[in-house]
Amino acid sequence: MENEILSFLSKHVSVSDKLKEVIVASSVIKRFKKGTVLLEAEKPTKESYFVLKGCIRSYLIRDGEEKTIEFYTEEQPVALTNYGKNIPSGQYLVCVEDTTVSVDTPEHEAEMFRKFPEFESVCRIMSEALMANYQESFTNYKLMTVEDRYQHLQETRPDLLQRVPQYQIASYLGVTPESLSRLRKRLVSR
Repeated sequence: MENEILSFLSKHVSVSDKLKEVIVASSVIKRFKKGTVLLEAEKPTKESYFVLKGCIRSYLIRDGEEKTIEFYTEEQPVALTNYGKNIPSGQYLVCVEDTTVSVDTPEHEAEMFRKFPEFESVCRIMSEALMANYQESFTNYKLMTVEDRYQHLQETRPDLLQRVPQYQIASYLGVTPESLSRLRKRLVSR
């Protein structure tokens, strides 16, 4: 499973063989069952995750309704905004499927930064790449119609449509399940 971490890193940055060894040796791998709540909104975010297998959904509750923020699947890191801060996360993280992750903590990261300065550079480069992806996603969400967002999801992450309940997809797209059903029917009839 650790090979997935190295594969992901190598797509974005060059990592020395020594650092690769350290990353693999220090990785903490955990498995969670479908439905496991990894984080509650009122609790601080004390861990970050790298999804090796499975799917994690982040959501918040507004006016009594769940609002899906993101789905994290294979080769995606999960580090919420308040990670490492001693304030409530504001979000829930729950496993949509049986999920295997590499778990990290701010304390472990600080130790790695101290012992291996190269690791801090790798993390900075990775953070910049992730921020660019999130910015593109946010911009697309703001500028696209619901139909465009659904078609974009079909093109870029078609697996989600099979792996995730449709009411969660609807929430992710910002529509009701009924509206999503009508949209799908309309697209099929074209």
